[in-house]
Amino acid sequence: MRYIDHAAVVKRMNSRMIVNKLFKTIFFLATLFALLALGILFYRIISQGVGYLSLDFLLNFGSRFPEKAGIKAALVGSLWMMAVVAPVSLILGVGSAIYLEEYAKKSKLNDFIRMNIANLAGVPSVVFGLLGLTIFVRALALGNSILAAGFTMSLLILPVIIVASQESIRAVPNELREASYGMGATKWQTIAKVVLPSAIPGILTGGILALSRAIGETAPLVVIGIPVIIQFLPNNLLSQFTAMPMQIFDWAKRPQEEFQYVASAGIIVLMIFLLLMNSIAVIIRNKFQKRY
Repeated sequence: MRYIDHAAVVKRMNSRMIVNKLFKTIFFLATLFALLALGILFYRIISQGVGYLSLDFLLNFGSRFPEKAGIKAALVGSLWMMAVVAPVSLILGVGSAIYLEEYAKKSKLNDFIRMNIANLAGVPSVVFGLLGLTIFVRALALGNSILAAGFTMSLLILPVIIVASQESIRAVPNELREASYGMGATKWQTIAKVVLPSAIPGILTGGILALSRAIGETAPLVVIGIPVIIQFLPNNLLSQFTAMPMQIFDWAKRPQEEFQYVASAGIIVLMIFLLLMNSIAVIIRNKFQKRY
């Protein structure tokens, strides 16, 4: 019979408990620091910007006078841009993920494509701005229009949506596919009726994060030449426009102190817009989670 050194076992357990408590404390402090920084930033934005929030601020165009400055053109322009970004990026992203996971054969080429798609998710946004400037603004002669900006932002978030959709589709149990095939369903019927409904919660989660990034990005818009202040509303997809990140960026860099408060008010409007957009997506996601 093997002799067990109880003292050594107790000592080893105590050392593990100490290490566990140490890492728990480190993770707690890291979370606390992040929440504290976020709270300070949130308090500063609210305290500076809430005084400038009014109906006039939402209905006025941009101005060189802070008391007359408004976010109307930027708000409407962001809505137009997202009306292009959301369908283009989601359709292309989910379609690409379906092909790579359900139709593409396992090969070194496909593995190489998957790896590069994942790498593209970490490329700086200014690189996509240069790509959009080359292809959409100059080669396709779309200029600094809503369509050019929407396509550029779609390229920016496309890798994120593809990777998130691939993981969600991959997480669907194979037993569900086999049961569908056993009932006589075709491959596309299985994908449309079984795989996609089961994967939609994860797909929408990735889509929410990606679209939130798109609406808050400034660098690609600066590169493709989106104007900062305009005094009209766009009336079609080829119209010039401005977006909330561009307007806020312009206010924040101005030397007048009052414009810093106006920029904070613009940030509040942008956050409310993000919360509304994300809430709709979360409601849709939860609905499918309960169903499937």
